[in-house]
Amino acid sequence: MATITKVSAQKRAGRYNIFLDGQYAFSASEQTVAEYVLLPGKELSDQEIAKIKQFDGRSRASNLAAKYLSYQPRSVYEVSVYLRKHELDEDSINGAIASLSDLGYLDDAKYAQLFIDDALQVGSKGPGQVRQQLRKKGLADEVIDQALQAVSADKWQLVSQRILHPLAGQARRVSEQQLKLKAKTRLLSHGFSGDLLAAALADWQPPVDETSQLTALKKQGITAYKRFRRFDPASRRQKMYQFLRRRGFSNEETNAFLDGEIISQSELEEY
Repeated sequence: MATITKVSAQKRAGRYNIFLDGQYAFSASEQTVAEYVLLPGKELSDQEIAKIKQFDGRSRASNLAAKYLSYQPRSVYEVSVYLRKHELDEDSINGAIASLSDLGYLDDAKYAQLFIDDALQVGSKGPGQVRQQLRKKGLADEVIDQALQAVSADKWQLVSQRILHPLAGQARRVSEQQLKLKAKTRLLSHGFSGDLLAAALADWQPPVDETSQLTALKKQGITAYKRFRRFDPASRRQKMYQFLRRRGFSNEETNAFLDGEIISQSELEEY
């Protein structure tokens, strides 16, 4: 048996140093001191000391985790990483996580739902991106799958329209075909694939009309001319033809420009 000979407050509020038989033995929270009545003169067995340390570790872990959760929802993995940074033992960490899970404060399924709801409201991430970010949060694939399957296709369609909205400003600079390619690339980069990608593209109406396409053809045609003007006429025409076709303009549109039907040769030479 060992006897508590001194209990002194640490600089850190709420923590106390416990001395046994004149020597420092361990530290304890105010909650632990009160729970086990740790006062000078009390005798403790090795088993009691071990039990006190276990209680204190779990108590500290639970308090730290609760404070961490008070700022925003967290996944089980995030909480465990946070607690390890505070050099807590695995038993304390696991005990705190189990306790908070039983109380409903830690629930990866609910976390996934909240995360997805927020992503849908912001409207800047597709399902693939959401899945990737939830994996980084340490959620199991089956939890992520279940949460994503609960989202209707209509909600992802709204997200896709927000993602594609900025392309409207490019309608007077690129061809309709290139605009559609940009739309597909943009959706892919935001995590759309499969049926959701196909549905999003089918639902999206490129903001183009005859006037905007004519403007785009002029801009790209002028760019092509300025790039290849140093070549002889035959080579220049061939290179300009290839340039405009690669940018999605039809054979008819391209030849119309090259034949001077859109901008005359004399006008081109002024650029």
